[in-house]
Amino acid sequence: MEDFEKALDQHDYQFSRGQTVKGKVSEHTSEGAYIDIGGKSPGFVPTSEAHLRSGVPLGESLPLGEELDFLIVREQNEDGQVTLSRRQLSIKQAWDNILQLSENSETVQIRITSLNKGGVIGEVEGLRGFIPRSHLLERDNLESLVGQSLNANFLEVNRETNKIVLSQRQLAKAAAISKLAKGSLVSGVVVKLQPYGVFVDLNGVTGLLHIKQVSNARIESLDTLFTVGQEIQVVVFEVDDYKNRVSLITKVLEKYPGEIIENMAELMRTASERLEQATLAKPEQEDSSIS
Repeated sequence: MEDFEKALDQHDYQFSRGQTVKGKVSEHTSEGAYIDIGGKSPGFVPTSEAHLRSGVPLGESLPLGEELDFLIVREQNEDGQVTLSRRQLSIKQAWDNILQLSENSETVQIRITSLNKGGVIGEVEGLRGFIPRSHLLERDNLESLVGQSLNANFLEVNRETNKIVLSQRQLAKAAAISKLAKGSLVSGVVVKLQPYGVFVDLNGVTGLLHIKQVSNARIESLDTLFTVGQEIQVVVFEVDDYKNRVSLITKVLEKYPGEIIENMAELMRTASERLEQATLAKPEQEDSSIS
């Protein structure tokens, strides 16, 4: 034993808080488990630190003889024993994963476990996440979502405040935007008028028809042409996948500047034919400019 202790003394085991170590589960007690980490004394994992979820039997979370990674949460005491945690290591790894997923704008699954007035609460990567009611596809019957796994993306991730907010609506919007092709003709409904432009709902995606893109003639006021609830034909001018924005245009449908002002109904009725003619005319215009 003396030789064994001398041999241990020759090794400089530096165990510090926050360090990840590998160890083998050697013993179970009513209070936790002892882990052989190669030091003078085995490390100790309290029952509360054995698993990310509470209530998991010790034999299941830390099987005897199993070699696992642990996080040191308390440095050596007078006996040389350190306190270890699997739970906090799992939390650390989960946050690392979530931050990476958020940075890459990836879709995740959140299993809904409960609800409150503002929305639903669930588990994502083992951590608690929240989806506001306004960002759910199902907003009326929240009870029906408990127990379900929903696809969502991240709205806010804050490790310091343990805040994870997700959205189904943003994901649906991104999917809808990806189906819009630049230069295509789409039907929409006017949902809002501003001095600078018209906001148009394109089956769940809101696009902006800027006042400068309405006509080749000057327009003094948009409310003389458009009303909320009006159905119109618009051309997709630009799609910004990164910002989830869609810009629209109608002036390419005009045969002369100001036609949309004088005869909106006819322009909308024949929008498809007009866009086809404008598309065919464009290469000819480019060729003539080259010659």
